Amino acid sequence: MHFQDWLAACVNNVEAALEKALPGANEVPVELHEAMRYATLGGGKRIRATLVYAAGRAALQQGVAIDSYSHALDKAAAAVELIHAYSLIHDDLPCMDDDVLRRGQPTVHVRFGEATAMLAGDALQPLAFSELAQMPVAPALVVQAVQVLGRVAGSLGMVGGQAIDLASVNQTLTLEQLQFMHRLKTGALIEGSVLLGAIVTGATSETRRALETYGSAIGLAFQIVDDILDVTVDTEGLGKTAGKDADENKPTYVSIMGLEESRDFARKLYEVAIEAIKPLGDSAIRLKELADFIIHRSY
Repeated sequence: MHFQDWLAACVNNVEAALEKALPGANEVPVELHEAMRYATLGGGKRIRATLVYAAGRAALQQGVAIDSYSHALDKAAAAVELIHAYSLIHDDLPCMDDDVLRRGQPTVHVRFGEATAMLAGDALQPLAFSELAQMPVAPALVVQAVQVLGRVAGSLGMVGGQAIDLASVNQTLTLEQLQFMHRLKTGALIEGSVLLGAIVTGATSETRRALETYGSAIGLAFQIVDDILDVTVDTEGLGKTAGKDADENKPTYVSIMGLEESRDFARKLYEVAIEAIKPLGDSAIRLKELADFIIHRSY
């Protein structure tokens, strides 16, 4: 299957899983559920979900059919997208990044009000763990998946990175400090998505280590590309407010390293990611294609 066709199939699968997981729009409390659906089903590239599927395929034991894990992978992919959606709602709030545009549409707090937006994010987070709990795999693997998602989404991962980001406005960070912040804020959930796919299909310890290296490198590369796009693409192209980091004097890779050095750094991280999955052979082809997609995306 061509990469774009595979990508579209993954997006369809996870969106069907999300539709099934979310409460109906007419279910009480109606406005809360409308906001949850608006935030989660309103588009997006679904990169984290596709990383779950790709890693699951890469970690599959020889001779085992991927179809036997399709339902569990759908649940894991939905879980990471629910966490991602909740994080975007909260990131956009006036007390955080105070943004009014997301994926080309009004942000959740603009559309539904701040209180409902806060509650929608709060509700999406436990729903993600409910999805993991329903995966039809060995209970020990469910526990591992819950532990991974809890770690990468919490104060030692995504939330911790957001806290550092807020504290870094108008501050001068070293490159090492910036990397630490973004390994938490952006990279942790991307790495966690890769690890969830590996857990679901029962990856060996050696394969998990390879995928962890891949996820760490590509997660940081993802953020660097985001920083580059923030200064090279307009608001219409991004689907969110362009140039906002510079306007708010937030440290970015471009502000610290410059545009070309940032591009070089992203390419080096891409090479680290590809080298890590070489031992997995053809089973990791989708991970390589996703790395290409992440590095070369233009929006």
